[in-house]
Amino acid sequence: MSMAKSAKPAKTNAVRLLDQQKIVYDLFEYEVSDGQVDGVSVAKKIQQPVEKVFKTLVATAGPGKVFVFLVPVAQELNLKSAAKAAGEKKIEMLAVKDLLGLTGYIRGGCSPLGMKKLFPTFIDESAKELDTMIVSAGKIGMQIHLKPSDLTSCTQGVFVSLTKKG
Repeated sequence: MSMAKSAKPAKTNAVRLLDQQKIVYDLFEYEVSDGQVDGVSVAKKIQQPVEKVFKTLVATAGPGKVFVFLVPVAQELNLKSAAKAAGEKKIEMLAVKDLLGLTGYIRGGCSPLGMKKLFPTFIDESAKELDTMIVSAGKIGMQIHLKPSDLTSCTQGVFVSLTKKG
């Protein structure tokens, strides 16, 4: 992986944060005109295994209680596990209409990096086994490739079991 050079695409808040923290990463760009922007399609487009590509999900346990969860794109977030990780009785997915205002990102381009505020962040433990992982760069059509340890240091993220088993 290499440090980003100026010939790169427009910088998002996520990319700026990594640059500020002097984190090494790569950017992947992919075509979005076909409307295939779900995580599994994105993994295919950037020719990466689906286990390495993580989606960023934002959930809430009520006003002022916002949490960020990262799970592999081909898997589902287990809301019970997520609530337990967050120390809440119950959580639900944040309404799409609230996403931009709270995070600064839109659905499909929500990065766990560089949100308006640093929300408690939980990363599925499967990421611990990976050398590198891929998350949204903060806009549809762009992904960041980085080490799980760098992601946890930037987000103060914690590894926990978050997916539905079997």
